[in-house]
Amino acid sequence: MAKRKVANPLAFAVLGSLSERPMHPYEISTMLKTRGKDQSIKLNYGSLYSVVAALQKHGLIEAVETVREGNRPERTVYALTAAGGQEFDEWLSEFIGEPSRDFSQLEAGLAYMPALSPDRTVELLDQRRQALQAEVDRLEAVHVSPQLKSLPRLFWVESEFRLAMLKAEVAYVEQLAEEIRTDKLEGGAFWRHGHEVMRDQGVAPGELFAHPEKYLDEEDVAWLRNLPDQTQ
Repeated sequence: MAKRKVANPLAFAVLGSLSERPMHPYEISTMLKTRGKDQSIKLNYGSLYSVVAALQKHGLIEAVETVREGNRPERTVYALTAAGGQEFDEWLSEFIGEPSRDFSQLEAGLAYMPALSPDRTVELLDQRRQALQAEVDRLEAVHVSPQLKSLPRLFWVESEFRLAMLKAEVAYVEQLAEEIRTDKLEGGAFWRHGHEVMRDQGVAPGELFAHPEKYLDEEDVAWLRNLPDQTQ
């Protein structure tokens, strides 16, 4: 993946907007919101001006005129430079054609999930599933709305992609919660017994893992002893 002079995804959206025609920043912001692109790229009006300044500094866009509408302040209109057009084409090709490693908060949380009790984890996963399902319902309603249906599907496939990802996450979270709830998750029984010991006897995690035979039954101890050493 190439190193970009301005790597903010909002910069990508600005370049993409200006590839259509010259615009001032407020016009870019309005167009992104009207087309729903702010659902795919984080849009902050203050950050937009910083991004525009950075793009201009690196020669990817240039100021072409200043306009005034009524009593409003003067606004600078920017256009894409040849370098900016090339940057946008390369960036777009990269986004679509090259998978990238996205570090999600859920993935980070799952990596340390055993620090929570199984019951608390199930509670939180159910909470997440409900929030995700609400977003799925909202997007599905948007997708059948007359306003969106009036547009060719070409212009809202990114929302379709988000919906597909949300549905996949709902399915995974729901399945994981059920496996934890029923102790069908491999290692789940040990996880539950360990948290019960820590809760009921006030045993610290380090003590439990250092001397499991003092607190756990033979089956749990044997399971723990068979784990590969992950400290090496």
